[in-house]
Amino acid sequence: MIIDGVILAGGQGRRMGGADKALLTLGGQTLLSHAIACLAPQVRRLALSANGDPARFADHGLPVLHDAPDHRGEGPLAGILAALDWAAMGGADALLTLPVDAPFAPTDLARRLAEPGGPALATSHGRLHPTAALWPVAGRAALATLFASGERRLRVALAGATPVAFDAIPDPFANLNTPDDLAAAEARIARPRT
Repeated sequence: MIIDGVILAGGQGRRMGGADKALLTLGGQTLLSHAIACLAPQVRRLALSANGDPARFADHGLPVLHDAPDHRGEGPLAGILAALDWAAMGGADALLTLPVDAPFAPTDLARRLAEPGGPALATSHGRLHPTAALWPVAGRAALATLFASGERRLRVALAGATPVAFDAIPDPFANLNTPDDLAAAEARIARPRT
């Protein structure tokens, strides 16, 4: 199976003072750099889903995929549709997505999500993570139809997807949504490994 990957930038974090989440630093590296380090070895090609001026990400060397003009501001499903188009044009079978604010994501995410052989999403400690998912490129038309009907929820778009548990401690999908989350992640990085 040929898997391409896309990092979902997620825009500005309101609870982070409006800062661009992808460019926040953790352990001296941007969150985008952490996501690249995690996903690049797992996929054939990697891109970033982000709107706005792509020049702000130039130092990271990724193609930046914008939502279709009539889909801007419509949430992560719009970015996934644009990324599925990109993956299809490149001949991929599936698209692996990961939010930029999950810096501790598993290094075996692609392999484990591909095992069920269809759409799959990560879970941890009883929570679904629909932005950490494997999307078959062949399902793009059905997603576009769902989107055209007005649906924007990823959980609905992933109805029928296989949940794959990643129940490590600490949580590999701990999102960084607030300054306190970022401080806790800094402390996690600073802790000596045992």
